Amino acid sequence: MNKRTPTPGNSISLVIKYPQNGGVLSEIIGTIEKNNGSLGPIYIVESERVTVTREFAINLVSPEDAEPMCEALKKIEGVEVLEGWDRVFEAHAGGKIDVVAKAPLEDFDDLSMAYTPGVARVCKAVEADPKKAFEFTIRQNTVAVITDGTAVLGLGDIGATAGLPVMEGKAVLFKEFAGVNAFPICVNTKDPDELVKICASIAGTFGGINLEDISSPRCFQVERELQKLVDIPVFHDDQHGTATVASAAFLNALKVSGKKPENMRLVVSGAGASAMACTRAISDLGIGDVVLCDRKGAISLSRPGIEENEPKYWAARNFNKENLTGSLKDVLKGADMFLGLSAPNMLTGEDIRTMNEKPIVFAMANPTPEVWPEECYGYASVVATGRSDYPNQINNVLCFPGLFKGLLEAGAKQVTREMQAAAARAIADCVDEPTAENIMPSAFDPRVAEAVSEAVKKCALDENVSKTPIFFEFGK
Repeated sequence: MNKRTPTPGNSISLVIKYPQNGGVLSEIIGTIEKNNGSLGPIYIVESERVTVTREFAINLVSPEDAEPMCEALKKIEGVEVLEGWDRVFEAHAGGKIDVVAKAPLEDFDDLSMAYTPGVARVCKAVEADPKKAFEFTIRQNTVAVITDGTAVLGLGDIGATAGLPVMEGKAVLFKEFAGVNAFPICVNTKDPDELVKICASIAGTFGGINLEDISSPRCFQVERELQKLVDIPVFHDDQHGTATVASAAFLNALKVSGKKPENMRLVVSGAGASAMACTRAISDLGIGDVVLCDRKGAISLSRPGIEENEPKYWAARNFNKENLTGSLKDVLKGADMFLGLSAPNMLTGEDIRTMNEKPIVFAMANPTPEVWPEECYGYASVVATGRSDYPNQINNVLCFPGLFKGLLEAGAKQVTREMQAAAARAIADCVDEPTAENIMPSAFDPRVAEAVSEAVKKCALDENVSKTPIFFEFGK
């Protein structure tokens, strides 16, 4: 089994001149494939009588594969590699977002209304009634995407500014998938109290705050304390976006497997922020029990010193009803579902076969899952990952654009667990007939953001629906 898959995340473009000979083109393509490459689009740059120049887009397993590939191509008789560049860096050149004016500015009339003196009247109106900021400013449809850079993707603590490309990318997704304005804000502090204070101080510009890539357990405190200080919704996507989309996948996996949630035991590998949030969200959907595992194995009340870790003590009190102990592999035996939010290659197909019949497997570590899907096929009823090159990708983009659109349109002041469950059901319902290889809608399905938005808005405006804050209070 080949576990090394070329990806557009490691892609280059090469401009290659070679003889007008089909055999040479075949040799070029073969050389690309032999050097861990996968061929993308090909464009003609120039065609002459005896030679042709083409631009080849090539996906690589690793950026380090680029140089040896180029050297191998140059050894083909008649081939010239004229230039090359990294397509990912090119896509980021100059940043991925821009500020675009909505108000016309063609003459002095426009200037007088958009700026001075006319703007002063709008300022005074907002002063008299701050709610008018949601009517007459960008606050109506704008989200702050905020990070301190302490847990960026799989890169860890790389600093606030180094996290900016991710925050820009998030802003692009907000706009493209839901029409929501978003702006990246990278805060250069590792003090959670200071981060809360800074975020609260700038909240007046925005209609919502999306926290991103903040390390655990600090993220719990930041989200909780910030929400108590501001009157706009605060949402830590690494926790609750992941939990919402995993919950949607869970709902459709039930339809495929035929399992009854109340009779199921879920085993979770990982005890960080996303694992805690996923555990609680899936529990809200009625699963029988959940056992969380960290590096030491099952989290239980019988573990010495468990009281010293607030999140894990909370998990031990609320889950693992049978107080199971032992390693991940121990407690996986006889379980109905596995959810991985931890590290690569934790399990093998043999471990999956110790589970109950037709287990559900969500191996979401990226880019290398806890167990490879190929090892689960033939026994698991459903397999999902966080990768785009396997069926059933669990991708947060299915949640946060539509969720914030709904929050903004409803004028909601906070995100609730009830909204999260409604969003999960909306995502799941976008798959008309779930199958083992199709439990999740495409990230490009235009129905998703609108369905999530409407579900969240309806939940927010329904006075008969409970309003349970989504942030964690571990003492309760």
